[in-house]
Amino acid sequence: MKKILLVETKLMLRDWPSVVISIALPVVLLVSLGQIPTLRTPDPTFGGQRFIDAQLPAQMVLLALLTISFTSLPSVLTTYRERGVLRRMSTTPVHPARLLAAQLLINLSVALVAVVLIIVAGRLVLGSQIPANIFTFVLVVLFGTAAMLAMGLVIASIAPNSKSAPGIGSIAMFPLMFVGGMWIPRETMPETLRTVSDYSVVGPLINAMRDTWAGQLPQLPHLIVIAVGLALFSVLAVKLFRWE
Repeated sequence: MKKILLVETKLMLRDWPSVVISIALPVVLLVSLGQIPTLRTPDPTFGGQRFIDAQLPAQMVLLALLTISFTSLPSVLTTYRERGVLRRMSTTPVHPARLLAAQLLINLSVALVAVVLIIVAGRLVLGSQIPANIFTFVLVVLFGTAAMLAMGLVIASIAPNSKSAPGIGSIAMFPLMFVGGMWIPRETMPETLRTVSDYSVVGPLINAMRDTWAGQLPQLPHLIVIAVGLALFSVLAVKLFRWE
């Protein structure tokens, strides 16, 4: 397993542009959007908080998780399946599930690096708050990342080839970004759209991150929705995933 992790890490670093984009995109957007004056002033819509404290960091964390889970992970796995890597591994004592586990661990690590940089950049450049309940925030991020990666595995399962995987991931990613509040804050959404967001996994994840960012405990209904999403998409990935 250590050898597989080492090799997969080297292969990922050779494809460094995609890794840099996954990490740098949310950080650059955070810093750029944070320069808008109206986002740096207290807003009654967010309980008197600034947008760069109440909304923006959690949204950029969600963007990083979705980018890694919906584009990077499916692309790599469909390429391996298309080239017969998984099929050849299945004939050896090393089951291809170990390769799958290595990919999940590597993408989880990349996601955590992106989250750390978002927090640091927000604090140093924008003066935004850091998560007040940092330990619980990390647990929520890990929990949410697992759910996002499970969704990514489903995309890798249904994508017919490596060229279509990023496209399918994007088709799924942008609606989730919308209901997650990337363009319209959840507080200003119509009631019907907010209900959809509440059951979309990304909506509860955003809320749980914001709660822990403000120093509160995540609400149980939000955690339940994330857990159900993780279980559902994990089962679907297991049922649908093809090694060849």
